[in-house]
Amino acid sequence: MRGAIRIVGIDPGLRRTGWGVIETDGVKLGYVACGSVSSDSAGSLGHRLRQLFDGLSEVLNELGPAEAAVEQIFVNRDAAATLKLGQARGIAMLVSALAGLPIAEYAPNAVKKTVVGAGHGNKDQIRAMVKCLLPRAVPDSADAADALAIAITHAHSRSWAKLEQSIAVAMRAAP
Repeated sequence: MRGAIRIVGIDPGLRRTGWGVIETDGVKLGYVACGSVSSDSAGSLGHRLRQLFDGLSEVLNELGPAEAAVEQIFVNRDAAATLKLGQARGIAMLVSALAGLPIAEYAPNAVKKTVVGAGHGNKDQIRAMVKCLLPRAVPDSADAADALAIAITHAHSRSWAKLEQSIAVAMRAAP
């Protein structure tokens, strides 16, 4: 793709953080890579966060994205689990910021709505739609498929922002 921009989508989780990298050139989407970084559930919280940090840092260094998109946290009934998820999300944001990437954040329902067409799609629907949009993608986990969906959401958001900007410029130039 000429003039393509590389985007990493990150689906944070303490057990496993999914990542997916795509390229976009306007409305064209291209698959680059995806996977997940796992932490050792027997390790201390600090050790597990370090594993996520190191794994995501390696992915960003190797694949060189220009922008990052991270899923926002949904608050559930288990406050302790939500706090741990927040810490994993903090690692995803920190790694991206240290790599100098602009970071966009998307609510889970916005990602589902963008990729599936409804704000309450399930994991199987997300994986199926990611496969339709990125036929070469073979996510090894639901986390990797979700990360690709987050990257796709950001790509679409960028396209809409460019269109809105072009319209605004044209309106100002019109007599």
